[in-house]
Amino acid sequence: MVKTDDFDYFLPPELIAQTPVEPRDQSRLMVLNRSNGSIKHRKFLEITDYLRAGDVLVFNNSRVIPARLKGRKVDSGGRVEILLLCRLDTNTWEALVKPGKRVNIGTRVEIANEHETKVLAEVTELRQDGIKVISFSDETPLPELGEIPLPPYIHVPLIHPERYQTTYASVAGSVAAPTAGLHFTPELLSNIEQKGVRCLFVTLHVGLDTFRPVKEDDPLEHPIYKEYGVLTQEVASQLSQAKAEGRRVICVGTTTVRIVEQAAQASSSLPVEPFVDWVSLFILPGYQFRMVDALITNFHLPKSTLLMLVAAFAGRDFINQAYKEAIASNYHFYSFGDAMLIL
Repeated sequence: MVKTDDFDYFLPPELIAQTPVEPRDQSRLMVLNRSNGSIKHRKFLEITDYLRAGDVLVFNNSRVIPARLKGRKVDSGGRVEILLLCRLDTNTWEALVKPGKRVNIGTRVEIANEHETKVLAEVTELRQDGIKVISFSDETPLPELGEIPLPPYIHVPLIHPERYQTTYASVAGSVAAPTAGLHFTPELLSNIEQKGVRCLFVTLHVGLDTFRPVKEDDPLEHPIYKEYGVLTQEVASQLSQAKAEGRRVICVGTTTVRIVEQAAQASSSLPVEPFVDWVSLFILPGYQFRMVDALITNFHLPKSTLLMLVAAFAGRDFINQAYKEAIASNYHFYSFGDAMLIL
């Protein structure tokens, strides 16, 4: 039986990357080969050495929204911080709120900026895990009122907010970046395409599970937070053709893996059908991958669903070995950290 503690490890705090590497593709790259158990250390821009003509590289083009809103209670003036999680309907969102215990149904919060743009927010429902449903008087000004939310383990202010976006981010909706894609520059993408690699884009809006650890001893009891995804007909056709012809499908990031595998499950067999729906797939060791042949990913938090997915793909023992070697070699971890290529 798989236990959550199987995915725990100690990381020296100084190895948590606080600022991004410049340029993007100068981060380090650990290359894991599942067929022979080898581990190699490269630079990320050298990833082209491991790609070949005919490969399909799948990216998540979701863009991080200014999801952190700061306001004051209408009745008391107390400070309140709202983190938008998921849009439910016009002017209605799921969100996390701090201080959560002091914000109940009926609490009204005014959010304003120095330009006198104002929006009124009201809590209308309480859900599990501290999630609240909030109704806004008008969601249109929210992008100019909010801030890009950085993960709680990053303590250094980000000078250029665009650095927490992938260079190809185009569809707004995430509350955290699909960080495996942060290493790609336009020049690197051009070099990859010149090798005959096909670059495809899906959308999965990253939500709560990216920064929520698994607290249950049995990970199967962990309620996965659904995220909205889109995989178009064109992408479905390209993926189906690649698998039929024996060409590799390489996913950039765990979010991309989840939507590609969810689409494959929904189709049950080739060809893969387009997918526009909520993604709730929880991948644990023992999962049989249908589409993904290789994975580009960052180093993940202990006891996280993301680490469990990577362990399912590469093998738990191999990942444990790789993480120990990464720590010994002073790799940088998490959102602005270094990357891993699993072949």
